[in-house]
Amino acid sequence: MDLNTVERYRYARTRDDLRLAPGERVVGGGTWFFSEPQIDTSGIVDLTTMGWPALEDLPDGGLRIAATCPIADIVRLPARPDHRAGPLFAQCANALLASFKIWNVATVGGNICRSFAAASMVSLAAGLDADALIWLPDGSERRLPVAQLVTGNGTNSLSDGEILRAVDVPGTSMRARTAFRKLALAELGRSGTVITGRVDEDGATVIGITAATARPVLIRHEGIPGPDVLRGQVLAADGYYTDPLGSADWRRATAAVLAEHVRAELAEQVAS
Repeated sequence: MDLNTVERYRYARTRDDLRLAPGERVVGGGTWFFSEPQIDTSGIVDLTTMGWPALEDLPDGGLRIAATCPIADIVRLPARPDHRAGPLFAQCANALLASFKIWNVATVGGNICRSFAAASMVSLAAGLDADALIWLPDGSERRLPVAQLVTGNGTNSLSDGEILRAVDVPGTSMRARTAFRKLALAELGRSGTVITGRVDEDGATVIGITAATARPVLIRHEGIPGPDVLRGQVLAADGYYTDPLGSADWRRATAAVLAEHVRAELAEQVAS
């Protein structure tokens, strides 16, 4: 896509470089940004030169994922015995309809900040109760659960000049048992329904609904819920929507079916 309104392109190397002039936009991989006209953009600030490590261990055994981390790095996340949630990373990445070429350029932060309902990294981060670390223009920072950062299909709560620095997955989530299901109308189509499931070390269970709803829905229980209870909660959840890739009723019905698959898999893992 020719962006004929862009007059300047600069590389960010310090936090001061992230002070945006009117008309400037930040990009990570830019796979979406460069695919559509950006008529309100006169300047681009490239985040990939900030030098953030793609993946870092946190003191509690969790994982920090830089906003500039390529999705390919998520797919290749090394297996670790203390990270039982590891398989969920590749599962969610594969829910993104994209080639390996896109994976090597598209970033975790870009996918989350675009905030599409079917954003695979939103599915991952919300399902693992990850926090978004956000840099503010005044030099301070704030934290917000990724599940709350996304406010709708393509919208989020980031204000002008705010930068997503990283996504922090807590150690409790990294040590959790997980399960995953997705469905699309076409074999290679965009995800219409994505269900993630997690059982923490204390037995608490979290079922995440994404792609089927305009923003993430998380259903929490102290233990693994019964099938009828979970089905009722999934069917009653808010936010199911209709677009050319699926009706709201279809999304609601498939979410209930996939949630039961996830619940049953988690119950089997706990029992084994």
